[in-house]
Amino acid sequence: MRKLLAAGSLAALLSANVWAVEPKSVVTGYADLALAQYEDALSTARQLQQAVGELLAKPSAQTLAAARSAWLASRVPYQQTEAYRFGNPIVDDWEGRVNAWPLDEGMIDYVDASYGTESDVNAYYVVNVIANPKLSVGGKDVDATRITSELLREVLHEADGNEANVATGYHAVEFLLWGQDLNGSGPAPEGRTGTPQERHAGDRPHTDFDINNCTGGNCDRRAEYLQVVTDMLVEDLQEMVDHWKPDGEARQSVQEDPRAGLIAMLTGLGSLSYGELAGERIKLGLMLHDPEEEHDCFSDNTHNSHYYNQVGMMNVYLGEYKRVDGSSVQGDSLSALVQKADPALDKEMRARMDDTLNAMQAMKTRAETIETYDQMIGQGNAEGNAVVQAVIDALVAQTRSIERVIAKLDLGTVELEGSDSLDNPNAVFQ
Repeated sequence: MRKLLAAGSLAALLSANVWAVEPKSVVTGYADLALAQYEDALSTARQLQQAVGELLAKPSAQTLAAARSAWLASRVPYQQTEAYRFGNPIVDDWEGRVNAWPLDEGMIDYVDASYGTESDVNAYYVVNVIANPKLSVGGKDVDATRITSELLREVLHEADGNEANVATGYHAVEFLLWGQDLNGSGPAPEGRTGTPQERHAGDRPHTDFDINNCTGGNCDRRAEYLQVVTDMLVEDLQEMVDHWKPDGEARQSVQEDPRAGLIAMLTGLGSLSYGELAGERIKLGLMLHDPEEEHDCFSDNTHNSHYYNQVGMMNVYLGEYKRVDGSSVQGDSLSALVQKADPALDKEMRARMDDTLNAMQAMKTRAETIETYDQMIGQGNAEGNAVVQAVIDALVAQTRSIERVIAKLDLGTVELEGSDSLDNPNAVFQ
């Protein structure tokens, strides 16, 4: 389901002398921020690639922990880029390669007996490509003796058109590094130490990658899969960096028509805020009390995933981004356009974004000190549920302000993503 907003005409936009800065400079700043964020996503993915190489060269508890830390660090800049997804078809078409979720992990590797042996909706539920060098996909025999990028991307990823068959991207790497999270919304296993996240996440042993002391079987193929899928992630992020360079297609698509660029900015903000984040990523899991409905489920990093989505939306509105090296990128902002047209509305928009960030921070702090996100959304956890619901409420209020910005800037009909969990809750249980 989608939400439609109708406002003024292009003529009104062009004739209104309301800009504190030019729309052209605002969309240029937007593209500059995109380039910086994707460059940071790429650089941190390369650090992940190096850590994975060290893990596979010398499997140990220490090298596995370092690879996991590198994965977590790589999510910080990437999640901020998601504000660019919905308003830019180039990004949206590409996103499924790098951030598709949730995934049926039995397609990739061994799983616990509680996972089951079949699925009515996915013929590849327990294919386990790591254990099986010979596969049948779409009625055809497939030679999977070598795990290659072609096998993962062209044969397995979204096989049969099923979006749960995720073979590539951040979450495939995540599953290989952590393994299944079998804790659900219950307490952390006794004896585990560290933060709630560290106690409650998946716990794959480093020996799953140790060819000379192998657990889980097929350690050579598991190592091959992890190396290939990590290399693919780096290649995909390089492609998106290129798209936002001065001659890149994504940059040109927003800069050649500033009005279209503004629409892309606000479509991205509204769609991520409402349908995707408040709806599909948060409200749905809370309604179902389902620990599988968490974005970074194997690592129990979902609180950070959501938090940095909000930071990314604020980057776009405020025209500023803090890079992973601590430096800042700034440009003419959408906020400046709104401020000149309606100072009260800009103040409202900033306040709603701050409210959402504060609600996200409360969720993040709870996850880091008390209980993980999947425990927060568990049935019967009134206090945890309330923390998550406060995030949803803030995102919905933020979206209402985004809608008012769209109308004030006379950007015509702008289509925002919706979600059954917000717009038609009864449909979720049908």
